[in-house]
Amino acid sequence: MKNNIPEHVAIIMDGNGRWAQAQGKKRTKGHKVGVDRAREIVEASVKLGVRCLTLFAFSSENWNRPEEEVSFLMELFIIALNREVKALNKNGVKLKFIGDIGAFNSKLQQSIVKAESITKDNDRLTLNIAANYGGRWDIIQAANQLIAETPGLSSVDETTLASKLVTADLPELDLLIRTGGETRISNFLIWQAAYAELYFTDTLWPDFDSSELEKAITIFSGRQRRYGLTGEQITKTEES
Repeated sequence: MKNNIPEHVAIIMDGNGRWAQAQGKKRTKGHKVGVDRAREIVEASVKLGVRCLTLFAFSSENWNRPEEEVSFLMELFIIALNREVKALNKNGVKLKFIGDIGAFNSKLQQSIVKAESITKDNDRLTLNIAANYGGRWDIIQAANQLIAETPGLSSVDETTLASKLVTADLPELDLLIRTGGETRISNFLIWQAAYAELYFTDTLWPDFDSSELEKAITIFSGRQRRYGLTGEQITKTEES
């Protein structure tokens, strides 16, 4: 399996609220456990040799959740950042936030900047936290950058647009995982996922442990990636 480890894995961490409700607890308890699970998955990714891990922590649509839950999530972000940054740095993990973080309060923004600065020189694993992120937002902000930089722009190609996405300096996405039983990508990395392998599991995020990650990667390693080629084209390529 080590010879076919995906370089870039992204995860939609779904199911915290349902997990908590099934336990007879508040949804916020699920988010707390979800943070602990994220720590385990980061550690497992390092051990497995994954080079880039992107976690969908807070979508641009999550602002529509109850105010109490959103406020809790903001505080949880701050606590988790301050608590985890030393361990991440010690283990060679570079932390990067992708998304419109300008919408967050100043305290959280300061914690983000500090955490990114502390870990900026690490290269064992790049951990991207997608916060206030949406795939459509990403494409629009990229297009707006190009328009601002080139007045009168009449057309653009894929390479140029991709260079302005928030993931421009990251490896191509290999594997997109969604926990929680839903089978959609929910506006997450919609450009980047064009040729990624998709893996959906009924396991709720607080139960998605390192063995579940290894299972997803094992299934990934057994797939034949086609990049738009048909089976007939692949056969001809292999024969030549």
